[in-house]
Amino acid sequence: MSQKPTVLVIDDESGILDTLRILLKKEGFEVTAAQGGKAGLEAIKTGTHDIVLTDVRMPQVSGLDILTAARDQDPMTPVILMTAQASLQTAIGAVNAGAYYYIQKPFANDELIAILRRASEFRAVRVENKNLKQEIKRRDRVQVSRPFGKSRRFVDVLKLAEQVAPTDSTVLIQGESGTGKEVVARYIHNLSTRSEGPILSINCGALPENLLESELFGHVKGSFTGAVRDKQGLFAAARGGSFFLDEVGEMPPSLQVKLLRVLQEREAIPVGATEAIAVDVRIIAATNRDLEEEARRGRFRSDLFYRLNVITLYLPPLRDRREDVLLLVESFLQQLAADHSAGPKALSSEALDAVMVYDWPGNVRELENALEHAWVLSRGDIIDPTALPERITKRRKDPLVAERSYANPTLEVIERAYIMYVLQTEGGNKTRAAEVLGIDPSTLYRKLSRYEGQGGPVE
Repeated sequence: MSQKPTVLVIDDESGILDTLRILLKKEGFEVTAAQGGKAGLEAIKTGTHDIVLTDVRMPQVSGLDILTAARDQDPMTPVILMTAQASLQTAIGAVNAGAYYYIQKPFANDELIAILRRASEFRAVRVENKNLKQEIKRRDRVQVSRPFGKSRRFVDVLKLAEQVAPTDSTVLIQGESGTGKEVVARYIHNLSTRSEGPILSINCGALPENLLESELFGHVKGSFTGAVRDKQGLFAAARGGSFFLDEVGEMPPSLQVKLLRVLQEREAIPVGATEAIAVDVRIIAATNRDLEEEARRGRFRSDLFYRLNVITLYLPPLRDRREDVLLLVESFLQQLAADHSAGPKALSSEALDAVMVYDWPGNVRELENALEHAWVLSRGDIIDPTALPERITKRRKDPLVAERSYANPTLEVIERAYIMYVLQTEGGNKTRAAEVLGIDPSTLYRKLSRYEGQGGPVE
């Protein structure tokens, strides 16, 4: 609401409009005047007003029609009705229809001003209450959706997410499968100015190309066999909110071009359409691939990569944030108890040891599924190792250097083994691996290319 309350005055008599405009401006109101009901309806559709003051008896469009339109536009807008032919029945009917007040012409100026001031205060209180409720709901959503983690690397990621959330910048979340990329995306949305809007998502690798295009951009009737009606795309459906593109690295090249248009022009063309539609969404994308390397090798459009790579978050794998495992275990066990309407269960010390030393190649998702597996199979309130999947309790160590035996390995063998180890711990991300190794990325690429030429896996 502005400092000066805004009032829309509607009457079919120009003399009354002029008088009210002068009076209300003198008393500190911002005034918009509309002569007749039709002009009043148009003003309601195209503008925002704190109060509507309208005559009841007008040709074609009555004051009750104005009342209905104003409440449809904004239920918090108080509407005051004026009439020269008042009756108890019409007054009761107006109030029952939602009018704030019903005043009879001719009225004293002081009386009208007092009513308008009370209406302004009434709206201000309602708006404040609404904003307070929305803020409470937003904080609750943020608190519930905040990912679990206290490890330094993970906390740093969350701090960056919290810093960029209030902006509309595109975010690219990189990390191995199961690290919680969608959870972080929803956390960003809940912290953003778009939190009251929807957050929609799609897995770009889960649908065939033609179906993915239709889901993202929509289509018009008759654009292909089976298109029996117009279909709104997800970009349009997410208007005012956020859109999460999971596994964006799997998107076919033809659709990468269309996504680039969405990011550059903020518009999209439905399948079979000739005109673009406006797109008002915040894009959050995720991938378990090294998109920079994919772009370098021509498997992903470099211009799209740079458009997506405005703000990049790297989610560390669970094996690199072991101090978070216990937090996640406690959270998942509590959720399982709630889901099963049962009492709490806990891991035995032996089961917890197994969980803590396991590398979790499937990351948080694998941990969650393993705990559900154990929950279902355990009989008491203590989960012992036998209830866990065998792969977790069967301890084995993979050799750092591949299945070869070197009595005295050469420096090159040791270097290769260490590079492969760092590359693995960084989830295959060559840029970050180069930072850890303290070498230029181009140097790392040359070494990997040489290893590939010598045979054996390099990734």
